[in-house]
Amino acid sequence: MAGKQLQKIFDTLLAQYAPRHWWPGETPFEVCVGAILTQNTNWGNVEKAIANLKTADRLSITGIATLMPDELAALIRPAGYFNVKATRLQAFTAFVLQGYHGSLDQLFAEPWQTTRHELLAVKGIGPETADSILLYAGQKPSFVVDTYTRRIFSRLGLVDEQFSYDRLRDYFMDRLPLDTALFNEYHALIVELGKLVCRPKPQCAACCLSTNCQHYAHSAG
Repeated sequence: MAGKQLQKIFDTLLAQYAPRHWWPGETPFEVCVGAILTQNTNWGNVEKAIANLKTADRLSITGIATLMPDELAALIRPAGYFNVKATRLQAFTAFVLQGYHGSLDQLFAEPWQTTRHELLAVKGIGPETADSILLYAGQKPSFVVDTYTRRIFSRLGLVDEQFSYDRLRDYFMDRLPLDTALFNEYHALIVELGKLVCRPKPQCAACCLSTNCQHYAHSAG
């Protein structure tokens, strides 16, 4: 029943917003960089940082790995927390160089559950970043949850707002088919709803899910 409910929500969102074709990135490595840089900032700032790396001809595993930390930090400054994120980017590139000869193809050839475990051991890569790398760069069926997911699905009354990241992720992983394209599109549609309608102060009257939303029912009542 819960799986059918999640599928119905997906179908409703897809009809409302159409396919989103997310995640922006020209190469798998660019997607990995974006997933790390987008922590605690918006995508517009990430795009500026990635553009700087491209202009400097440093948007590659070796290009980032061989920069001095302060040089890398200067290039990614628009993304904010640039010293911390420079350390995280170089920890990621060191991981790929040391464990997989600098090859993302080799990294993603491993069982994705193993890859996820290894990514989570890299300094600065948390569950959301690891799942974004797996889903969008590696094309693996690992569902990404974020602040929007928690807000929307707790308001719908389907999950507890206090669920841990992994428990919230398992809610989707256990009820949906392990389908990369589905997970990709579902997350993108959740983001769209969260950005446009289901904000901290929700615009419930404009929401395509309001008829089955506990939050809306309580606020309307």
